[in-house]
Amino acid sequence: MDTYCSDCKRNTEVVFDHAAGDTVCSECGLVLESRSIDETSEWRTFADESGGDDPNRVGGPVNPLLGDAGLSTVISKGPNGSNGDGSLARLQNRGGDPDRAIVLAFKAIATMADRLSLVSTIRDRASEIYKRLEDQKCTRGRNLDALVAACIYIACRQEGKPRTVKEICSIANGASKKEIGRAKEFIVKQLKVEMGESMEMGTIHAGDYLRRFCSNLGMNHEEIKVVQETVQKAEEFDIRRSPISIAAAIIYMITQLSDSKKPILRDISIATTVAEGTIKNAYKDLYPHASKIIPEWYVKDKDLKNLCSPKA
Repeated sequence: MDTYCSDCKRNTEVVFDHAAGDTVCSECGLVLESRSIDETSEWRTFADESGGDDPNRVGGPVNPLLGDAGLSTVISKGPNGSNGDGSLARLQNRGGDPDRAIVLAFKAIATMADRLSLVSTIRDRASEIYKRLEDQKCTRGRNLDALVAACIYIACRQEGKPRTVKEICSIANGASKKEIGRAKEFIVKQLKVEMGESMEMGTIHAGDYLRRFCSNLGMNHEEIKVVQETVQKAEEFDIRRSPISIAAAIIYMITQLSDSKKPILRDISIATTVAEGTIKNAYKDLYPHASKIIPEWYVKDKDLKNLCSPKA
């Protein structure tokens, strides 16, 4: 590479001294630039020769929920999966890892959170809830998958991004809905003992589920907007149904008035994880209030007579 040298008064070939960070003129020896930044790879690998570069230059992130903040040393594996040093590996295994159980739980939480595409704040909140249980020494002998799933369910509600129990159950590695429900009640009870008061889980509203459900059904922006406004007005009436059932029934109601391709009831049931019979019952309660809860700007272009009459 040629660079202009102020002593030679012309472009000359330069030499890079990576140890000192200097750029030196090859003809007169003048230091043209000092302490330059080396933009090449900054790591060194001490792994066994495997024929490739090891890009890892740091360990895992610091985890304040672990006793050693996640900075413990692990004896690496040698060629073909064997231990590099048998004596060191035996000593490490003999000493045991006090955080082994909680690390497995954190990994399970991370895996389940990824399956539901949850944000990191929910994952961290679920890990914090499990750590508080572990500190009370009350997790031994209990179903880990159910406990982890319940922690995620509670964390979603506390962060204002609730998921249905069926959604949580679908990624809970075989834990049943009943087991997750029992685990949730157990966690609430244990943390109530710790804090001396009931744990705040957040209130669920029908609107909390709408955008996700509408997206799963491929509804357009106008339809999503009218569904959201309909749910807000429906809250003014005494509809004694669960929030998720109301959300599913209103989606069913609006799709009947839509000009686009109408999803069948079965599609709505799958997208919302609500049984078809439950949607019909909630729709039956909402139908008499249709003219009052559906926004006027949408009704004037639509005929409410297109709404199917619920069966008695």
